[in-house]
Amino acid sequence: MAAGRLDPAESAAGHHNPWLIACVVALATFMEILDTTIANVALRYISGGLAVGPDEASWVVTTYLVANAITLVASSFMAKRYGRKAFFLWSIGLFTVSSVLCGFAWSLEALLVFRVMQGLGGGGMAPLAQSILADSFPKEKRGQAFALYGIAIVVAPAIGPTLGGWISDNLSWHWCFLINGPIGVFALALMYALLQDPRHAVEERKRLKREGVRFDVVGFLLVATFLGSLEVCLDEGQRKDWFGSNLIVTFAVLTVVSFVAMIPWLLTRKNPAVDLRLLGKQQYACCFCIMMATGAILISTTGFIPQLVQDSYGYTATLAGLVLLPGGIVTVISTVANGRLSSLIQPKWLIVAGATMMMIGMYDLTRLYGDSTYWFFATARIYMGIGIPLMFLSVTTASYEGLDASQTDQASALINVARNVGGSMGVSLAQNMLAYRSQFHNSRLVESIDPVRPAYQETLRQATQYFSQHGYAGPDAQSQAVAWIGSQLSAQVGYWAYIDVFWCLSIVAATAIPLALILKKVSLGGSAAAH
Repeated sequence: MAAGRLDPAESAAGHHNPWLIACVVALATFMEILDTTIANVALRYISGGLAVGPDEASWVVTTYLVANAITLVASSFMAKRYGRKAFFLWSIGLFTVSSVLCGFAWSLEALLVFRVMQGLGGGGMAPLAQSILADSFPKEKRGQAFALYGIAIVVAPAIGPTLGGWISDNLSWHWCFLINGPIGVFALALMYALLQDPRHAVEERKRLKREGVRFDVVGFLLVATFLGSLEVCLDEGQRKDWFGSNLIVTFAVLTVVSFVAMIPWLLTRKNPAVDLRLLGKQQYACCFCIMMATGAILISTTGFIPQLVQDSYGYTATLAGLVLLPGGIVTVISTVANGRLSSLIQPKWLIVAGATMMMIGMYDLTRLYGDSTYWFFATARIYMGIGIPLMFLSVTTASYEGLDASQTDQASALINVARNVGGSMGVSLAQNMLAYRSQFHNSRLVESIDPVRPAYQETLRQATQYFSQHGYAGPDAQSQAVAWIGSQLSAQVGYWAYIDVFWCLSIVAATAIPLALILKKVSLGGSAAAH
């Protein structure tokens, strides 16, 4: 055996160069993470192309995240029981096929079904990628391999919105999904040719089969029902008048029943689909909540900022994506810096710093007004770009403190579930709040526009005079003036509603600070890979 190489029988790369495996794993991971952000900027095109509202188009993001989280729950057991290579190939194959189907979707319903399939495929790729890298390299080289993997997971969300915007403007939104086709086939072929299950993984699979260990199907279905039903309630509640709708009542009952049933079931199983006992540990429970808050802010703003600048400021999809690019670049730099800081500073203090930067970014956006410039939005995203890696990487490190080695797979999966579920809930709640506050501000402003008021009459007179000077006859000029006043009212309503959403998100960021302060100290100098 060559120096610095693992025994081929114990390596996921076998006799092949492990860096080939690392590159393919990074490519597959890059493709999967890219799809969590590439569609955000294209939502306006998707909304127009499928003739649905912006709130309905946002389901394209939330359904993917929920399906992704559901698969994460099962990924560890499925890889051990049926083989890491087989499950990874299945995941890439399903993700690739469903991506192409998304590109050819003929309706919103079809697109959502294919996005669920895509999320189910993508959810199994991230945790397996980390295990494959760990089993392909000796300990002294794993840091370099995870560095390559780390580049993929921070660059993908950084360029996703810009790439999605350019594709939408110059090709069509369908290509945001179709580009995964050739990349997925390429990755699938290489993984089939290069990847193998290490000897210890084969022996573990045989042991599980010999002992008759089975997947907790009931627990998995209860978790899936809970997450899926909750998301339907959050996505559809505002549009269906909440509990005035039989649909919402039905799914609310499903949410409560599945939640109540899954707790005793999961706590009493020997091999539960989700180890809820982890959430009984203060350290891990705090990290779980912090990760949910982080996912809610990151993913909701990745969709809301492009939506805001396109709807209210006339930005193209490409320019809307470019608004997020400076923050993405700063995220990459901050990730590298955090790698050094994590060996010197306790995670709790890095989380406090990260939450503070994210809170500043959200607060900065509450100063929104009609003449806000490109750099107004980009600067707020830069603050987030500094804070996001401090939150993500430090939460992952802190979450392992006090856990047994046998719990690390479940802990990693649950932290990723927290990020996805938090992101999905963040998008839904922000969208609901935007709609509710728009109605609220609209009713208040309409009350203040009284035709007999001198201020209104003066504004109408000046606007009518303006349109008269620009070619409109008497009645037409007044009609244009009234329409202009209405458009100004609508614009102001939109600004105030978005400001309320950003205030809410700044409060969410602030809640992470007291949670971080009660975290225990951890041994510094370790490393944690996180997706």
